[in-house]
Amino acid sequence: MFSFSERLRRLPPYLFVELDRLKAEALERGMDVIDLGVGDPDLPTPPHIVEAGQKALERPENHHYPSSVGMSAFREAAAEWFEKRFGVKVDPASEVVTLIGSKEGIAHFPLAFVNPGEVVLVPTPAYPVYHIGTLFAGGETYYLPLTPENDFRPDLAAIPEEVLSRARILWINYPNNPTTAVVTREWFSQVVAFAREHGLIVAHDAAYTELYFEGYRPPSILEVPEAREVAIEFHSLSKTYCMTGWRIGFAVGCAELVKGLTTVKNNVDSGCFQAVQEAGIAALTGPQDCVEEHRRIFDERRRTMLEGLQKLGFEVYPPRATFYLWVKVPPGYTSADFCARLIREAGIVVTPGNGFGDPGEGYFRIALTVGKERLEEALSRLASLNL
Repeated sequence: MFSFSERLRRLPPYLFVELDRLKAEALERGMDVIDLGVGDPDLPTPPHIVEAGQKALERPENHHYPSSVGMSAFREAAAEWFEKRFGVKVDPASEVVTLIGSKEGIAHFPLAFVNPGEVVLVPTPAYPVYHIGTLFAGGETYYLPLTPENDFRPDLAAIPEEVLSRARILWINYPNNPTTAVVTREWFSQVVAFAREHGLIVAHDAAYTELYFEGYRPPSILEVPEAREVAIEFHSLSKTYCMTGWRIGFAVGCAELVKGLTTVKNNVDSGCFQAVQEAGIAALTGPQDCVEEHRRIFDERRRTMLEGLQKLGFEVYPPRATFYLWVKVPPGYTSADFCARLIREAGIVVTPGNGFGDPGEGYFRIALTVGKERLEEALSRLASLNL
């Protein structure tokens, strides 16, 4: 009776919806499913953060509409954390905005700066929301392939001039989901110089900066001084503090870009629940040993799976950050066929690489979001398939 809008009809199937369907079918068959698909940490939110949220729930002043830009106290906490972590001082009043999770900010950001028919430069394979936000804003996505030959970084020099002349936003994401690739501050400097030359906004999804290993410590693009003129960076408390369900994050950077995003939020949402923001303040300003412990746990899982997969003959891109593994499918399979076989015959859910974009074909992503024992069980099941 009713037809969806053109923008909804143009949406690709959301990646994790299909994974949920395949998983549900396996569960209905009575399989013991090991879910390594969605990047949702199994570790609980640290107790001191939960306690802060519980106490905040009891205060009547938190039961009213919050501010779209976020509590001053949360933005100050975010600015303080950012300066301690990256050595960059930002103004919490004009260069920080609270988000209902970084996904919300990423999806809304193009609405502030992209007109119908303008271009957004989107890496692929990548988090699908960069393209979806572009689509909702009426923009055109121009994909930048991430390939192993280029260390999973976009080849900016290969973008045609005709595309650059219409481009408004360049999305980047490091540490990268799904490839786990990392970059240096020097590479960020090249990106900023490119953006300034071509009048681009750089939007950096920095959700995984605190999940790092082997002596690597991810930089912020805002460590490049000139980035304050062209860049906005999206941070999430979801992965760092295992707060995926709380829905809280923040964006930081160029005041004009922050203002544009805030203006969108003023008109489409009423801000993040203040009790959740108080829990976020406890996370950002409280003891950080929980973050170190999370890194230790994910590092142990990373090494378990990396070594186990390599022994089974899989080719794995060695991760120095994130809680993912980016793995080549065995010869003779497409990504979808291989992942379907894993669910059907082994009860293992992983994500086909092509679900993140065409260049992801030939890969699958493993999320290290179950305990070590379950990962070892997954390896045992993989070995029994005689691939």
